[in-house]
Amino acid sequence: MSIDVKPNIIKLDMKKIAKMNIWFTFGLSVLFLIANSLIHQQFSVSISLWNILLFIVCYIALIGLHEIFHLFGFMLFGKVKFNQLDYGVNLKLGIAYATTTQPLTNTAMKKALLLPFWTTGVIPSILGFLFQSNLLVLLGAFLIAGAVGDFYMYKELRKFPNTSLVKDDPELPQLYVYEEGIEVSYDQ
Repeated sequence: MSIDVKPNIIKLDMKKIAKMNIWFTFGLSVLFLIANSLIHQQFSVSISLWNILLFIVCYIALIGLHEIFHLFGFMLFGKVKFNQLDYGVNLKLGIAYATTTQPLTNTAMKKALLLPFWTTGVIPSILGFLFQSNLLVLLGAFLIAGAVGDFYMYKELRKFPNTSLVKDDPELPQLYVYEEGIEVSYDQ
């Protein structure tokens, strides 16, 4: 006897997500720079090789932290064990990823999806506004826009009961959602 349960699949259209990311990055960057200059009643842009290199290094570090916070969210909200986590870069898709072999409840997955948005996007932005740092404001804008795929998955998961089980695909940017009370067929 085997249980054959067909999950709902939430797939990311990477081309669509990439386009949205570009637009959000540009829009948020402009908006945040203007807001920062209005808050401090001063507009200044300092472009130097040092600033560009610093931005690139910080951006790469924050992308890594973004994925680490997904892992932390899996452990914190989904009670996943450390040995059930995986992390890396998919060069074919051009993305960093964090995943777990353990299914999570829908509630836990939604929290784990949005945790990096707050920690690597919102916090640097707030610090940038507080300390009048265009570098931090831009990093925050880039990381907030970079969470567009996480927000898409969160939006799609809202369609399912909180008690549904969600399994992350270890290779593709997609989720499998197993709802409560779905019809189960038995093969003999």
